[in-house]
Amino acid sequence: MAFLELERLTKSFGAHNAVDGLTLGVEKGEFVALLGPSGCGKTTTLQMIAGFVEPTSGAIRLAGKDLLAIRPARRGLGIVFQSYALFPHMTVAENVGFGLEMQGVAAAERRTRVGETLDLVGLGAFASRFPRQMSGGQQQRVALARALVIRPQILLLDEPLSNLDAKLREGMQIELRQIQRTVGTTTILVTHDQAEAMALSDRIVVMNQGRAEQIGPPHEAYERPATPFVANFLGKTNLVDGNSVRPERISFAAFGLAGTVRTRIFQGNHWLYQVDTASGLVTVIRQNSGEAMPGEGDAVHLAWEGRA
Repeated sequence: MAFLELERLTKSFGAHNAVDGLTLGVEKGEFVALLGPSGCGKTTTLQMIAGFVEPTSGAIRLAGKDLLAIRPARRGLGIVFQSYALFPHMTVAENVGFGLEMQGVAAAERRTRVGETLDLVGLGAFASRFPRQMSGGQQQRVALARALVIRPQILLLDEPLSNLDAKLREGMQIELRQIQRTVGTTTILVTHDQAEAMALSDRIVVMNQGRAEQIGPPHEAYERPATPFVANFLGKTNLVDGNSVRPERISFAAFGLAGTVRTRIFQGNHWLYQVDTASGLVTVIRQNSGEAMPGEGDAVHLAWEGRA
């Protein structure tokens, strides 16, 4: 029996099924990402786990207990929203300790736990600051500390890094994964960012139109997509002679599929190519090794493993 179980979970809005018969088991300590485009049902699924949305049908069990029979405030879940939702008139320490205060935790224990959790997220020296005095990344860590300090059974993350710029988001992904591994809290992340889901999670649930198209480790879903939707959603892919071929697997060679370079774009650590071939337009990604690369209009041959 999994720690968290979703069994044929469905949420209908009129004739539309936002979530359609989703079945998922999450083990204790596991980090699972619900990944998909806007409107695929991932946020609705998270809201049903949190208790903000009532399912139309199906079951949610936590440690064998019916979670739907428990009021949201009593479910013991930590939640980090996209907007962080910090109280502007409270200090960092007061924001983090708010949930403990609502639980009736004594002041001395509150101070200890708040201090320990702020140290965990690297904000031990910021306890007396207000949110307006902090960067976006620091506010995100305050929101994470507030969710973790109550020692939740499950941590729910709703697009928590989407408001950060690309460089800061990458750094926060590393920090978030390290913190989750340190604490060991079962975590469910909602995101539309494929790279974020693959970097952070033990397993991903690729969702489309309310259904799970594939559930599995990120590398497995990327290398062996179960459906065309998964293949196209998890990064770039080429459909060549009926097979999915990732752009980074294709190289320029002396022999192979003949083509002409239509587009060449420099992206720092790699080159992005589009090549016209008899099998259609093929996308190629080659690492920037410093060597001379084909230019637009050049005749080339493409090769990849498994091609005869």
